[in-house]
Amino acid sequence: MKHVHFMGIGGVGISALAYVMHKEGWRVSGCDAGRNRLTERLRREGIVVFTGHSPDHLENVDLLVASNAIPKDNPELRHAEQLGIEQRERMLVLADILARGYSIGVSGTHGKTTTTAMIAHIFVELGQDPLVLVGAELASIGGNVRWGGGPRIAEVDESDPLIAEVAVDLAILTNLEDDHVAATPDGRKTYHASYADLERAVSSYARRAKKVLYNEDWEVLRRLTRGLDSVGYGFENGYYRARNVAGGRFDFVIGGRTAARVGLSVPGRHNVENATAALAAAHLEGLDPQEAANALAGFGGASRRYEELGRLNGALIVDDYAHHPTEIAATLAAARESGRRVRVVFQPHRYGRTRQMWTRFAEALTAADEVLVLEVYAAGEEPLDGVSGRLIAERLRELGHRATGFYGWEEAREYLRASLSECDLILTMGAGDVRRLGLELLEGA
Repeated sequence: MKHVHFMGIGGVGISALAYVMHKEGWRVSGCDAGRNRLTERLRREGIVVFTGHSPDHLENVDLLVASNAIPKDNPELRHAEQLGIEQRERMLVLADILARGYSIGVSGTHGKTTTTAMIAHIFVELGQDPLVLVGAELASIGGNVRWGGGPRIAEVDESDPLIAEVAVDLAILTNLEDDHVAATPDGRKTYHASYADLERAVSSYARRAKKVLYNEDWEVLRRLTRGLDSVGYGFENGYYRARNVAGGRFDFVIGGRTAARVGLSVPGRHNVENATAALAAAHLEGLDPQEAANALAGFGGASRRYEELGRLNGALIVDDYAHHPTEIAATLAAARESGRRVRVVFQPHRYGRTRQMWTRFAEALTAADEVLVLEVYAAGEEPLDGVSGRLIAERLRELGHRATGFYGWEEAREYLRASLSECDLILTMGAGDVRRLGLELLEGA
């Protein structure tokens, strides 16, 4: 039995790979800086999970897989090189897993996690027994991964340049924008060097697929999929369309004919778009559109995707992963449908992204009634001179948004606790640990 060791095994993507390879019969171990729900689930499966990193973890290891978050000068990684242990990139391990069965891969700058989760939910509910790997925890599969003998459904992250080497049977492209573009200070593979490089990588992913389902409302995707065996979806364009949209209710149209009436329990026009992609994928795989729509009505969302954390004195506290201006705008549009006063706690994610997008962050955030901007969540990056969340708060004031400010963590929490009212929607937003602030409010921390 070959032994594979995962560094950063507590990450949402790495932990799913470890779980699948364990189910496939590998001897699996891993390590991470701390414990979380994902590592504890792996421990219950019988996987050895070490706390911290050490060269001692590498005894009898045949294959090493390291998260992109692990610095290249990590002593455990260096020791693996000295021992001559084979190392394989996370994305290529995912590609290997997908190649071992019929596969559906979902990628795109926005919506890929929710779209993957919706497809998984439909396939589980309709008895297709899928294998699922998704970048969030999903109630209907009991976590971020599901073992099954049916189609292999996975979120394929376009931020990793190695997406260019992934081949799936059905590739789904939700959209494409300039996120994860720019060289990182520490050289980790979480950015493309340019938007052109991002396009080339995604184009390669599409061209390796047997069929492509893409959002035809995005001109860049029309261009990248030209000449391929492809089919489009969207609001305005595509063989599959969402029409007569009213909140979360819409008609799912195939080739001009209404095939299903859909009612979602998750808010926002962006989720109608995600659902259209999921229903289109289900139809392409031979599932009945109305049965798929009925299944989707029970979809409650993925973790950190407009996730209701609870209520405090009547105020609704919601958390969302939005960390790009387009995602922020979509999430705020959904929040405004609530009719509540929308008060956002925004935590910028990464210095490189903040330097690139701080003015666009501010413009998107003007849709909130109040904005509390926190300091940048570094995600392992070194600080950049002059780059801070304060830039966003100051730009918001320049744009005429007076109910805004730059806050420390405890300062923001105590201000909200003292000022919230029953008509408020407190929205913690960002890809870092800002969710914890909402939980602290609820717990009285």
